[in-house]
Amino acid sequence: MTLSLSANDLACRRGDRVLFRGLSLALGPGDVCHVTGANGIGKTSLLRILGGLLAPFAGTVSVEGSMALLDERLALDPDMPLGKALGFWARIDGVEPATLESSCGRLSLGDLLEVPVRYLSTGQRKRAALARLLGQQTPIWLLDEPLSGLDQPSQALVAQLVAEHSAAGGISVVASHQELAVEGRIYFALAEFVA
Repeated sequence: MTLSLSANDLACRRGDRVLFRGLSLALGPGDVCHVTGANGIGKTSLLRILGGLLAPFAGTVSVEGSMALLDERLALDPDMPLGKALGFWARIDGVEPATLESSCGRLSLGDLLEVPVRYLSTGQRKRAALARLLGQQTPIWLLDEPLSGLDQPSQALVAQLVAEHSAAGGISVVASHQELAVEGRIYFALAEFVA
């Protein structure tokens, strides 16, 4: 299967304000694109356009392959224990229990599986979202501020997960104002496309 994510001459308007215009990119297997820029510049909007959740003001997006979006929307039932909330999605995504258990162990969630999602800290919620992302087994990752709310070891783990996804031939677009320690990443400064 061919895997690609490209955008041609994108523009994004929110309300009366054009956030960016003239943005083009072309990503293939193994690419990691680090989208940088200040808060409010349009990083989240770009990811939502690439993911098909927001229509561009101008331009086109072309995608070959399935995508997963990690953003501030956790998509885990806040009243459920974490293990059951992740298990719900694992059944939908066709993830083996052993695979989910391995992901939870790697993300230091094993001791939290009986804790209701609403009681998790910001960092724990972010790691839970990463466990859900790993379970989706999609080749294209769209990650919106995946490092925020995480301590240094957890930030390093995110970078490692992205690097492993890339090494396996996946595509990652990571929108973050924080440094992403992944070798060979493509920097994409959104400020260069501000209207």
